[in-house]
Amino acid sequence: MPTKSLFTPPWWAANPHIQTILPFIFKVAKPDIFRQRQELPDGDFIDLDWSGTPQNGEPILVISHGLEGSTESHYARRMLVAAKQEKLCSVVHHHRSCSGEPNRLARSYHSGDFNDLAFTLQQLKTYYPDSPLFAVGYSLGGNVLAKYQGTTQNDSLLDRAVVISAPLTLSACAKKLEKGFSKIYQTHLISRLQKKMSEKLDNNDLVAQMPLSKAELKQLKTFYQFDDKVTAPLHGFNGVEDYYLRSSALGLLKHISKPTLIIHAKDDPFMTEAVIPTQDELSTSIRYELHDNGGHVGFIDGGWPWKPSYYLEKRVLTFLLAKQPETLQGDNQ
Repeated sequence: MPTKSLFTPPWWAANPHIQTILPFIFKVAKPDIFRQRQELPDGDFIDLDWSGTPQNGEPILVISHGLEGSTESHYARRMLVAAKQEKLCSVVHHHRSCSGEPNRLARSYHSGDFNDLAFTLQQLKTYYPDSPLFAVGYSLGGNVLAKYQGTTQNDSLLDRAVVISAPLTLSACAKKLEKGFSKIYQTHLISRLQKKMSEKLDNNDLVAQMPLSKAELKQLKTFYQFDDKVTAPLHGFNGVEDYYLRSSALGLLKHISKPTLIIHAKDDPFMTEAVIPTQDELSTSIRYELHDNGGHVGFIDGGWPWKPSYYLEKRVLTFLLAKQPETLQGDNQ
């Protein structure tokens, strides 16, 4: 069973859409960062945004953002600020094409691709071999992080990890976003994905590798359609169902060997109960915390609508920086 909830929203933020949308509107100021470009083995690149200067022997926190996120995302900004206050060096690992500049290849990133994250972690371990490595992944980035943890098991380079609002069962989440108010989020994100794909269709070096035309791209209205016609063929999957099945992290949770905290909200407008693991699906290295409220990467716990305060950063840092690993799944309430 999940651990007893430690999070309670204020009366004015009990609604899941307020929890999800308000943080997007009232972002904290972004701390000073410096950018490092990382060349990838396949000729592409990703950008790392650093807050603080890494020193061998000092811990480093890697932030993996969600779909179409970046350092500009409200949760990434707050995590960078909170880490700085703890004198913890942190770095945002951008997925391909998410740092403000198009990536070079026809392919991009997807919910199950942890190879770029693994590359970043290996680079960090090479240059800072004595530094403990922590990671926090949000939404899509949380599923990526969970897949990395479950696939690498004892070989994970992370000392501890936190997974937040992750779509651990992709097919169910795609269907949820086709219904009710959740369609608003789908429309917003699909439009951003279409814009990036349209730019690649304008690139003479890439257009021949693209799996559809601009006219066909404009017809895609749902994640299911987009993933079937774009994500799956661009990344070597045999259609959308194959992509969702092979990229969902839920079935890998039982293989995670390094201390990992997973946080979900029951009222997450991006999710259904299909993302909630059973006790048998959790390894003893996982602490699973399921909250009644919180929305999608929200978890406003106080303040006022124009200046909310948040639960996530406090919880993440408490877990990552504890002198001894917290009691994990075995003692969950």
